[in-house]
Amino acid sequence: MTKGLITVFGGSGFLGKYVIRELVKEGWRVRVPVRRPHTAQELKVIGNVGQVQLVQANLRFAKSVERAVQGSDAVINLVALLFEEGKQSFESLHVRGAATLAKAAAAQGITNFVQVSALGADAESESDYSRTKAEGEQAVRAEIPSTDIMRPSIIFGAEDQFFNRFAAMAQFVPALPLLGGGTTKFQPVYVGDVAQAIAKVATQGTSGKTYELGGPRTYSFKELMQFMLETIDRKRFLAPVPWFAANMMGFAGEISGAAPFVKPFLTRDQVKNLKVDNVVADDALSFADLDIRLETIEAIVPTYLGRYRKYGQFHEKRA
Repeated sequence: MTKGLITVFGGSGFLGKYVIRELVKEGWRVRVPVRRPHTAQELKVIGNVGQVQLVQANLRFAKSVERAVQGSDAVINLVALLFEEGKQSFESLHVRGAATLAKAAAAQGITNFVQVSALGADAESESDYSRTKAEGEQAVRAEIPSTDIMRPSIIFGAEDQFFNRFAAMAQFVPALPLLGGGTTKFQPVYVGDVAQAIAKVATQGTSGKTYELGGPRTYSFKELMQFMLETIDRKRFLAPVPWFAANMMGFAGEISGAAPFVKPFLTRDQVKNLKVDNVVADDALSFADLDIRLETIEAIVPTYLGRYRKYGQFHEKRA
């Protein structure tokens, strides 16, 4: 039996595709608002015929958001930026966009709302990304107090922007940078586990809780780079980079990102984020409270990094 209609903003992104799969399995009809529906047609085949519907909407335009949530039983907001580009800014999407969506949902009487934020979201953070993520949480809760907030750590999976990015760099450069010496701690979490958690809280109905979603083990940035290099069987020097130099690298990345169709390899705001450990608090609600069994980087990452080995799938690892 159908659980009803759920609208998923940000459904065409990396995490969104996995969330839609989980919702479809739970029996939801899924509406996915996207800025350019013709670029997301592959989402329609995730479910049965007609189970996944695409509509045009943009968080920066309130009328389109209002149309997108009409008739919905629940709403999920996955929209996030890793770096700012043109009119797509942290303020416009993380804060004002989230507020616009929550207001539209509240006007429809929707109380089942999931806001996906980020581990480390903090209204006092030096990082604009983390600060606006926290402000977005506050804006949504002000409209819908029953909102459940999900704060994942770095998400890994076949299309991720973490392991894939550094593995691609390792193909062409003799050394990889360890920003701040590589001591910052992370709890990488599998995209499928995060999607399962989001679908689970939406299906059971939200109740104003905040979950911090980290993987089963904590690693330093250096340990993650060592694991990645071992997985792709490449020897690269790991060069410690002090924070002031990392900031200069971030500035250079922003300059390169100003070119059309070029994504910055690093920004100064990301450097600020990397200074702070990204781990789950001891007293936080987490995967354990949702009874979800977690995947490890050791089990998942080698399945998709093989293309970065010298001979791809035919590569024989050195003894």
